Amino acid sequence: MSAGQHAGGGHDDGRPPVPEPSYAERARTLAYLGRTGSLSTLSRKQAGFPFGSVMPYALDSRGRPLFLISTMAMHTQNLASEPRASLLITQDAGGDPLGAGRVTLLGKVGLVPAADLAECRRLYLERHENARHWVDFDDFAFYRMEIVDVYFVGGFGVMGWVDALSYSEAEPDPLAEAGPGILSHMNADHADALVLIARHFGGLAAGQAKMTAVDRLGFHLRLQQGDRVFGGRVNFLREVRTSEDTRAVLVEMVRQARGAS
Repeated sequence: MSAGQHAGGGHDDGRPPVPEPSYAERARTLAYLGRTGSLSTLSRKQAGFPFGSVMPYALDSRGRPLFLISTMAMHTQNLASEPRASLLITQDAGGDPLGAGRVTLLGKVGLVPAADLAECRRLYLERHENARHWVDFDDFAFYRMEIVDVYFVGGFGVMGWVDALSYSEAEPDPLAEAGPGILSHMNADHADALVLIARHFGGLAAGQAKMTAVDRLGFHLRLQQGDRVFGGRVNFLREVRTSEDTRAVLVEMVRQARGAS
């Protein structure tokens, strides 16, 4: 699958997949939502060995990670010898780490050019307000990763490479920040409606349904029918951009599903 294609929101019964945002969009969204990743550099002390570090980051307009790091840190010393590195960003696992999304950004890390420092500082401090306490220390400096490749994993069986250009040109999903609130509301107050929607719009018969992810094109469900637990995806009637749009289209879908039952 190329990065520009829509990833398949698979059904477990062999029916065609439901379109969803591309891997590039999903990788960019995951990186956007994150605040901290695991930076792997190549050890200067033990040549060829990866060296892992917890690393706060921000993103610039092209999705490139920005770091504020000290010259005393081992990862900074590693980067001075070898700029190649990777940054692993993981989604909140919710008790199932292998089922959660994650993205690995591979690239070369170097000092941010003087012309970009003001913007870099602004973006970083927007994400990490407490860094104001040490941002001006003499031994700290801003670094940026120039991405050469991206690997995205969306859960079990959903994975693939995303080329650097597709990643940089993608935009975070417009529901990225509103998503958790939408999931919480639907699962707490409208679980019965999700069962109706799944049956009417997705052909997914279940006694219980839980919304597990939402994006501009639709949403994923974890469904249960008797002892069988399975997943499915349902498209919205139209693309949504805000939580208000999402609420309106879900109300419409529930109305149609109830009218057909």
